[in-house]
Amino acid sequence: MGAGPNGLAAAITLAQAGRPVLIREAAASVGGGTRTEELTLPGFRHDVCSAIHPFVAASPFLRSLPLREHGLELVESPAALAHPFDDGTAALVYRSIEATAEALGRDAPAYRALIGPVPRDWELLERSLLGPAVAAPRHPVVLGRFGAKGLRPAGRVARAAFATEQARALFGGCAAHSMLRLGQAPSAAFGLVLLGVAHRVGWPFAWGGAQRIADALVSYLRSVGGEVETSSPVASLDELPGLALLDVTPRQLDRMAGERLPERYRRALRRFRYGPGVFKLDYALSGPIPWRAAECAEAATVHLGGTLAEIEESEEAPWDERHAERPFVLLAQHTLFDAGRAPAGKHTAWAYCHVPNGSTFDMTERIEAQIERFAPGFRERILARHEFGPPELERHNPNLVGGDANGGAFDLRQLVARPVARGNPYATPLAGVYLCSASTPPGGGVHGMCGHLAARAALRRPRRS
Repeated sequence: MGAGPNGLAAAITLAQAGRPVLIREAAASVGGGTRTEELTLPGFRHDVCSAIHPFVAASPFLRSLPLREHGLELVESPAALAHPFDDGTAALVYRSIEATAEALGRDAPAYRALIGPVPRDWELLERSLLGPAVAAPRHPVVLGRFGAKGLRPAGRVARAAFATEQARALFGGCAAHSMLRLGQAPSAAFGLVLLGVAHRVGWPFAWGGAQRIADALVSYLRSVGGEVETSSPVASLDELPGLALLDVTPRQLDRMAGERLPERYRRALRRFRYGPGVFKLDYALSGPIPWRAAECAEAATVHLGGTLAEIEESEEAPWDERHAERPFVLLAQHTLFDAGRAPAGKHTAWAYCHVPNGSTFDMTERIEAQIERFAPGFRERILARHEFGPPELERHNPNLVGGDANGGAFDLRQLVARPVARGNPYATPLAGVYLCSASTPPGGGVHGMCGHLAARAALRRPRRS
């Protein structure tokens, strides 16, 4: 149930094992968090949710599939990430860890020491980092070294490791993808992983739009015998067969299953915490963004947050039911590297910040002020904009509860008990019913591992005669 990346991954895993598979998708199109639509003006193609896809390349499941043969091409910009500062300079992350470190000056040795082990050891770490935290690690020593730093607050790690504001802010911006307070564990893990993956595989995106990821997965699924029905909502678990994998969050499962679930399990589902929401803007532009730091044009992803202290304040605000005056803005500028997403000579931009879950506050002015801060003249290039607040995002995709794009808060408790404390986090108390959404391990991101691992768990159950 659900044709987002995790539902598709679950279906593919079952089909590869020889099971007949049908996906039922409530929406008129497949994709979930990987959809592309003309949100502003004709000819301008915008990613509705996910826009940059490092884990399509880093996921052990997705990279095992011949998705290029099914129409998926990944684009990698010269730099994975740019983080501009008020003095007109910018810190950039390149595939080369040496080039990245050297540009950080006196923090070069510290950067190599902190980040270097992650890309070096990625093949040893990936199954643990992209799987249930309760599983026995295959390489406990390597994972232990990672955990000694990752299971700490990002702000504390950044200040202990680095002397310069450039390196501290660069790390803090990556850690802010966690949607946690940067004074909260395990926010450092997100900074380590995202920077490590940047050096391992880059931060690519799908040529032509995120929809190409879903379309390639559907194409491959059909090649191995699976089927997909769109505009086919599931109103009740009674409609499902003997084996069902649900790409839904705990709140939705509780509503669907109701009293069929044991009360103790229902209470656990209701304790599941959703994190901050997202306020997102898509732009049609008359030209490229006029960055003060020209090197920002080398990167498809730009982090707009200034100093580590500013980023910390921005990420504290949603948890305190506040809206940051200077929000940390994550921005993607695809058309510098994928011109087909806009009419000739025109460009798109994709930008969002974190807000309280379910917020209805309009962050447009504050986001644009942050972009203008680092790119004077940006507003003059806006042809049209489209706003997506948390309620609109949830209406578009019910899995984005309150605008939470991570499938639930990723604090320490929900690192271990995601969605509930259970030896098999994908299984429910109902025989043959499994969860496979981002509310299960390893959580949010376009990697398909939640669906793949849920399907593997389902395949291990005894078959009925």
